[in-house]
Amino acid sequence: MWVLMLEAIVAFFLLVFIVWWTMYSGKKPAQQQNKQKNDDTN
Repeated sequence: MWVLMLEAIVAFFLLVFIVWWTMYSGKKPAQQQNKQKNDDTN
């Protein structure tokens, strides 16, 4: 029984990690500002 609980906990934390990774793995704010500056000059 404890093996199933352990597996469920690991799966839950893996899901949370994947969601967190995809939410915060975008471009850095400095890169976005540089892109906006380049768009303004064109």
